[in-house]
Amino acid sequence: MDWSSMFFQNWQGIVRTVIVGLLAYATLVAFLRISGKRTLAKLNAFDLVVTVALGSTLSAILLQESVALAEGATALALLILAQFAVTFLSVRSPAFAGAVRSEPALLARDGAFCEAAMRRERITKPEALSAVRSSGGRGIENVESLILESDGSISVPLKS
Repeated sequence: MDWSSMFFQNWQGIVRTVIVGLLAYATLVAFLRISGKRTLAKLNAFDLVVTVALGSTLSAILLQESVALAEGATALALLILAQFAVTFLSVRSPAFAGAVRSEPALLARDGAFCEAAMRRERITKPEALSAVRSSGGRGIENVESLILESDGSISVPLKS
């Protein structure tokens, strides 16, 4: 086994990675600017999947010599176009939006946990109480409601 090839193979591979990497990054930034702010807005589960797929595609363009820049740019454009189409349809069709996005869930109301909702959403009481403390409350009794938002964050309106 040639241990040296694990650390360095040749300058051609490094030069290719730098050139293709800069061009692929510029392409991704251009596509994201063209597609608008919503493409990578505050992430819900669907947006997170697209973001991870974009990162994976960029990685493949950078590191796999078998993937040409034009093919990689096409893959990036396809992912962004699909994301644009999903958000376009989501705004115009509540049924479609419901199929691709989760709805907020009520985890507590008037100082009491909604046990069934917490089980369904896989939120533990310590996690919920941590969100309460982060919002300035001392305990669940200080909470008007506790809402698991579509993006995974927890909103905590406190009692007056």
